[in-house]
Amino acid sequence: MSGGARGETEYLEAYRASDWPRPSVAVDLVVFTVLDTDLKVLVIRRKVHPFKDAWALPGGFVRVGDGAADRGEDIFAAAQRELAEETGLDPATMYLEQLYTFGAPHRDPRMRVISVAHYALVRPTLAPLVTAGTDAAAVRWRSVAAEADEPLAFDHAEILAHALDRVRGKLDYAPIAFELVPETFTVAELRSVYEAIKGTTYDAGNFRRRFKRMQTDGVIVQAPGKRTTGTKPARVYRFAPEAVAGVSGDDA
Repeated sequence: MSGGARGETEYLEAYRASDWPRPSVAVDLVVFTVLDTDLKVLVIRRKVHPFKDAWALPGGFVRVGDGAADRGEDIFAAAQRELAEETGLDPATMYLEQLYTFGAPHRDPRMRVISVAHYALVRPTLAPLVTAGTDAAAVRWRSVAAEADEPLAFDHAEILAHALDRVRGKLDYAPIAFELVPETFTVAELRSVYEAIKGTTYDAGNFRRRFKRMQTDGVIVQAPGKRTTGTKPARVYRFAPEAVAGVSGDDA
């Protein structure tokens, strides 16, 4: 063993992690869906203190091991685990992306907690299947636009605002909308999803031109069949698999 390697080994053997303060690490989840043309976020009613009975974003602590051999779980794995526990859904059926790290000293009244926030997108067909986790008294889909709703616990309103900015921005350059529409959709249905996320109304003609560009770019393709939406059947479309295959949730 070289002198450098021996010195490294001796240093690590003598090192005592307990000599340094260690904040807790958590993951918080902003889970979005679109229901009845309205952007919704998943909130849970806390069963325990602090903020008992208040509404909050789902999440939990990252599991930490007991030594060098077991150092616990990866951050993204913790987010996937919490997503499964808090929704009852398979994380593989949802889009999940790391968002931002929140580390204000007093964001949690219990102790110093650093949270690595993530956001997830749930298809409307899966949204009704969401169930409360064991540490939640209740779970519901809350309208993002509901200004008069009860405040969120901790700094979760700030986390929600960051997630909303991320989704709205990413919608302009990545086909993430495919996670918030049925497998096939009409032009009007896709426009309603864009409007729900952006919080604005699109001119039908302008959006159709945008839709045509997505077709030209190979992002959207026509699907078999038609759907009756009013006076006449409308064509249905789908996102091209090759266009969305490269959209990774763990890219932050």
